[in-house]
Amino acid sequence: YRVLLLEQGRRFEPGDFARTNWNLRRWLWAPRLGLRGPFRMTFLRHLTALSGVGVGGGSLVYAGVLSAPSDDFFRAPSWAGLADWRQELAPHYATARRMLGAATFPGETTPDRLVAAIARDLGREGDHRPTDVGVFFGNPGETVPDPFFDGAGPDRTGCTRCGGCMVGCRHGAKNTLDRNYLWLAERKGLQIRAQTRVTALRPVDGGWEVEAVDGRRPRRRPVTLRAGRIVLAGGVLGTVPLLLRMRAAGALPLISAHLGDYVRTNSEVLMGVVAPGADMAEGVAITSLLRTGERSTLQPVRYPPGSGALRVLQFPHAPGDTLGARLAETLRRGLRHPLRLARAWLVRDWARSTLILLYMSTDDGHLRLRLRRSGRIITDASGGRAPRASIPEATDLGDRIAGMTGGYAVSFIMETLSGTPTTAHILGGCVMGPSAEEGVIGPDHQVWGYPGLYVVDGSAVSANPGVNPALTICALAERAMGRIPARVPGDPLARTVRV
Repeated sequence: YRVLLLEQGRRFEPGDFARTNWNLRRWLWAPRLGLRGPFRMTFLRHLTALSGVGVGGGSLVYAGVLSAPSDDFFRAPSWAGLADWRQELAPHYATARRMLGAATFPGETTPDRLVAAIARDLGREGDHRPTDVGVFFGNPGETVPDPFFDGAGPDRTGCTRCGGCMVGCRHGAKNTLDRNYLWLAERKGLQIRAQTRVTALRPVDGGWEVEAVDGRRPRRRPVTLRAGRIVLAGGVLGTVPLLLRMRAAGALPLISAHLGDYVRTNSEVLMGVVAPGADMAEGVAITSLLRTGERSTLQPVRYPPGSGALRVLQFPHAPGDTLGARLAETLRRGLRHPLRLARAWLVRDWARSTLILLYMSTDDGHLRLRLRRSGRIITDASGGRAPRASIPEATDLGDRIAGMTGGYAVSFIMETLSGTPTTAHILGGCVMGPSAEEGVIGPDHQVWGYPGLYVVDGSAVSANPGVNPALTICALAERAMGRIPARVPGDPLARTVRV
């Protein structure tokens, strides 16, 4: 097949990433402000979503954790009847682990020791382990020929444990998609057009027509491309809004009424503990995982020293179901530990002194994404229970670590003032079903009613994995693409555009 990939973000080499996230031009994605970095924050009514933009997508700024979910995920009623997912995906998980270079973190850091202490307190020492991550460890700082693909991949440099994974790896140690799948595919003929934003797609003459604009010059006339197949891989915040707009414009009238439904998070809570004097920054982004219960996990997360841009969104962590309750809890905590509060606000190197805690569970609240007449995407909680900004167990775990370190628990200001949770794992919106009456796509990832149109990204994940979803998304992609038949000469579907 001839394959063209269209990506609205730019292409990054290791040296293009920011040294710290204070360099907003190189780190943050806000093109209207002239910022074209790989990290995007999307503020919606019911949640704040963190995602990635660029050739390599979210892998450019994700933590690189490669975890497989528990059996509950494969047996979830939302999709269990479509296949024996545990059995079907097993070989594809293995392929994904090999392609992404999964390796166990070889060491222990200060945050790991703190989480180990929590594990002992909970009587769950056996449930605390190092994470498997897509990182090449080797000898720190030493560059060697590709060790993964028999020399067909790029050179790799051993991880230096700088903690910069989520700002962008400047050393070539992190196995982002542009250094495995896309690297190999380009050498087999894949064409990539970066900084190209898709604005429309429609079926035509047994194939597909795509309109796209130059992201650097959006006022220019769109270019029109033809393809036999389209694979949408823009994530929940790229794929779902595009399809909603096309349905509203009449280009895709047959798409399921469930488009935009069952948008989930990993029911996570992101909170920090600011402990001046501690060094929380050494290691990769996430170095260990504690299973705190049958349905929940806790992971310590870090940014590299000097990367304190997120401190501008810092506010005391204050659980509560109403604004009044959260403000009262903020006051109570401040009066209880005024010195800790002051030190947390005045600490010089926020990233070095802050342990970010990622708590995830298989709790299954969900939202809808809807399109307003203005073209703006909004969230709607009428179809289910919205994700929560605070979960009692997560608050207890954060308070325990604050007590151990003499630190102060903080959250994003959106969580304390508006009760809006933050997620790095937004999923769903194009879920699977046996027909258009029950889902947007079928088990082969094709959109019901539109053969040749595929959705292969986080929006196709049809249940809550409860762990970092990258490995699962990759395994689903392996399975879906493996079902496309080999090209037959003269086949009118021989040209494929991947958006």
